[in-house]
Amino acid sequence: MTGLMLVLCLLTALVPLASAGLALMNSGLSRSRGAAHAMLAPLCVTAVAVLAYFVCGWSLQSADPLFLRGATADQSPAGAVVLWQMFSVALAAVIPLGAAGERWRLGAAGASTAIFAGLTYPLFAHWVWGGGWLAQFGFRDAGGSSAIQAVGGLTALAVARLLGPRHGKYDSAGVPAAFPGHNAVLVLFGCFLTWIGWIGLNTAGSLLSVPESANIPAIAVNTTLSAAAGLLAAAALTRARFGRPDASLCANGWTAGLVASSAACAWMAPHTAVLVGAVAGLLVTYCVELLDVRLRIDDPAGSVSVHAAGGIWGVLAVALFGGAKWSAQLAGIGALLLIVLPMTFALNWLLNRFYPQRIPPESEPHGLDLYELGAGAYPEFVVRRDDFRPR
Repeated sequence: MTGLMLVLCLLTALVPLASAGLALMNSGLSRSRGAAHAMLAPLCVTAVAVLAYFVCGWSLQSADPLFLRGATADQSPAGAVVLWQMFSVALAAVIPLGAAGERWRLGAAGASTAIFAGLTYPLFAHWVWGGGWLAQFGFRDAGGSSAIQAVGGLTALAVARLLGPRHGKYDSAGVPAAFPGHNAVLVLFGCFLTWIGWIGLNTAGSLLSVPESANIPAIAVNTTLSAAAGLLAAAALTRARFGRPDASLCANGWTAGLVASSAACAWMAPHTAVLVGAVAGLLVTYCVELLDVRLRIDDPAGSVSVHAAGGIWGVLAVALFGGAKWSAQLAGIGALLLIVLPMTFALNWLLNRFYPQRIPPESEPHGLDLYELGAGAYPEFVVRRDDFRPR
């Protein structure tokens, strides 16, 4: 095995840590009655995603035969593309779980993921990385702000809109109630895991998609600076608005900085990475409020704001700071909003007609842990009384 291939494999092996970080954040930002479900669901959708991608996703993305039969099996960098893509589609599949927390059936999430990994993701990934029309038009995305993050975030938006808000989230006047997460420690520890995973995602992705521009130390620096600026921007804004920093929004700012860094990580200068991350941290804070208060989209983990809004900003950042054509980057954003979003909503709407995706209303006050798993995440501890009060 060559030195480059060894480095590439090691970096790619870090990517699942990003999924683990998102899973911990989703769990911590949900109420305790759904904590175990919030950790099991990412494992389940990861399993479904990699199998669906194995069966037909890679074939659609690369125009190879089904079941990876046309995939390169040697020890060249091309042979690592399938592994990186498989980890990437698994990461993207975890994103909608945060927006659908506390009300999405496990089986329905698996069925939706099969459609996502077998059709939605590979279709857009083909346009970006498989020689499709966006690539031919000059669209640039080194680490996946569009194909991984924005596609996952827009799917999260579609699912959250389809499921509707959690029971008791909005009163008769449409005023949202606060449903605090049950464990900020899990959320913040998840931030550390996403940091490590994103360094692998961005560096390995850049080595595979733009090898002539891939500088591993520079990409890792840009990724870190963007995340740091995103967190501090969110902390400063929430302190200015609310009198103190908000831990969950700071965590979202950190992750939004990572998301926004992905597209331009191979081309931007370090000072530019700070600016990209800071804008992402500010953007996600306002976007969370817009969705929650104005649009009445119940997104417990802020997945739509972090991944859809942060990913689209990352795509724009390539035109601003990465030398890409504005027309190409705007065409990519147009494809996300005008093709991917309606398509993923329609597919999940059709799925919902045959397999209702939301748990029954009478079961929701008891939580997904008891309804689907038969036991809570913390059986030896007394949870908050309002976790089980009838609504």
